[in-house]
This record gives sequence, C-alpha cells and structure tokens, in this order.
Amino acid sequence: MKMKKIGIASDHAGFPLKQFVLEYLREHGYEYKDYGTYSNESCDYPDFGHALANGMERGEVYPGIGICGSGEGISMTLNKHQSIRAGLAWTPEIAHLIRQHNDANVLVLPGRFIDKDTAKSILDEFFNTAFEGGRHIQRIQKIPVDKQA
Repeated sequence: MKMKKIGIASDHAGFPLKQFVLEYLREHGYEYKDYGTYSNESCDYPDFGHALANGMERGEVYPGIGICGSGEGISMTLNKHQSIRAGLAWTPEIAHLIRQHNDANVLVLPGRFIDKDTAKSILDEFFNTAFEGGRHIQRIQKIPVDKQA
C-alpha cells in the first residue's frame, strides 16, 4: 500500500485504543495526522469520521484508521464518502481480506471489543497486505453510487 501520512480518528469509546494505535504508529516510524477526539469525554463519532474522510479526500492523508466502540458507527460515517472504502476488522484475517479483495483505504477497529495484541496483529496485516487487483477491480469500481441513476 502506498502510504502518505496516516489519518486517524475516534470517538470517546475508541479513544483508549486510539492511544495504543498512535504509539504503534510512532514505534513503526509512520507519520500520522490525528483528527480527534482528544479525550474520553462523550462525543459524536460522525464529527471525527467525516473529518478523517475529508482529510483523505483533500489528499492530506492516506490511508486512514477509524475507531469507535463497535466500529460500526464510524464505519457507516466514513463509507458515506464516495472515495472511502472503510472496512471493519475484528481479526487479522479480516484485515488481510479487506485489503486484498476490497482495497480498503480505511481500517476500522472496534475499540470496545479487541485487545491490544489483536489490534497490533490487525494493524500489521492491514499495512502489509497488497490489493490483489484482477477480478476485484471491477467489483470495487461498482461501489460508488451513480447519482445519475
């Protein structure tokens, strides 16, 4: 995966795991931009998911990482953006497949449901798996909504 600065965003429920992910990124020498939140004070995941997606659309960051309690809310928010393919990964195997088959450009993690060791394995797999291309290209080209239809 060709990487720029990695974008990251979470809500309050994802904040503790986000702190671990930031440490992982620093340890691996990845540059990143943090789109918030910056504490575990209750907040709304769409505010931060949209900020991350907008940063990707402006070319500030690539790829992205989104984290909320279940991973579902921030994933739904991110995937409202036409150029975003956010995939929720609970296991390294899922992280592998969302990169290999779906060319996911945002990794979404369920902050309340995975431990740090699992998160590390998921991050390793996401960053080290290439998009396979081939038959998968036509499939991902069908994902954006044709607003003319």
